Amino acid sequence: MSRNICITAADGQTGFLIAELILTDPNFSKKISSVAALTLHPTSAKSKELGQLGANVVPHKPGREREMVQTLKQIGCDTICLIPPTHKEKYDITVELVNTAKKAGVPNVLFLSSAGCDLAEHQKQPRLREFIELETLVMSSKGDPNTPTGHSPCIIRAGFYAENLLLYAPQAQKEGILPLPIGTNHKFAPVALGDIAQLAAHVLTGKGKHGFDDRHRGQLMVLTGPKLTSGSELATSASKALDTEMAFESISESEARKVLHTQSHSDDSEKQYLLEYYSLVREGKTNYISTTAFHDVTGGHPMEPDDFFRVYADEMRPRGGSDGNGEHSAKKRRYK
Repeated sequence: MSRNICITAADGQTGFLIAELILTDPNFSKKISSVAALTLHPTSAKSKELGQLGANVVPHKPGREREMVQTLKQIGCDTICLIPPTHKEKYDITVELVNTAKKAGVPNVLFLSSAGCDLAEHQKQPRLREFIELETLVMSSKGDPNTPTGHSPCIIRAGFYAENLLLYAPQAQKEGILPLPIGTNHKFAPVALGDIAQLAAHVLTGKGKHGFDDRHRGQLMVLTGPKLTSGSELATSASKALDTEMAFESISESEARKVLHTQSHSDDSEKQYLLEYYSLVREGKTNYISTTAFHDVTGGHPMEPDDFFRVYADEMRPRGGSDGNGEHSAKKRRYK
């Protein structure tokens, strides 16, 4: 039976890329009947593009839970990809989405969480820690016999998106530096957004006797990049890709806050999330890689840092630009 997938926050970078991949890659598109793009901004460029690709663009109006429950039922949604939106009320909106899926009886639920949330502390990293609370809400349905929502769940904890490094393109272009508030003693493993999209697409279109593929159903998948890197090692990778000398500069959190304020148009909650993740790096809580799930599910290998900077080389040069929403456009990796 073909699948009717609903992807929330489809106008954001993550949701858009997952939806686009499923709609355009025959390996995934042949396994589905429809893709509904649930979006807070139905007239945005990304929403319109998904509509042109064949998605059913569905306006998302927070606070109208009953109406949204009926919408999910009407479109025949049997699979939902829950992605917390870029919004100052991200937590409340996501809680409402989880409850909506439950009341609509959607049997297959994939929740996109964040790697590191289990190591975050309420006082130091509240935005990151929220993901643990949201995961708990998603997983609690598993023990509720009155709803099919918990029947076939999966959670992906996505690592730090390597695309966030493109926020520092102006410094790379003008000064040849990569300024990050991560200190010099610890490492992290940025992951390409395209790899997150590929893992999610496999889960969303995989099928088994009980919904999702039995190899994916009930899994907590953590995906980071394949290589632990310090700031200086990231600069070395960028130097190779750009064929120019790049240097890492360890900056303070206050300086990083200023950079994000001037170079990112994301809302304050997203900027705070980035700062909190950087603080995890400084605390030594990101000194690990987790790629087993990616290997097992896709059969491939996540993108290496050198390859990432090579893909985005043009955006690190003066003619590079943003996607109009303050964030750099995500490019698809070559999928196998």
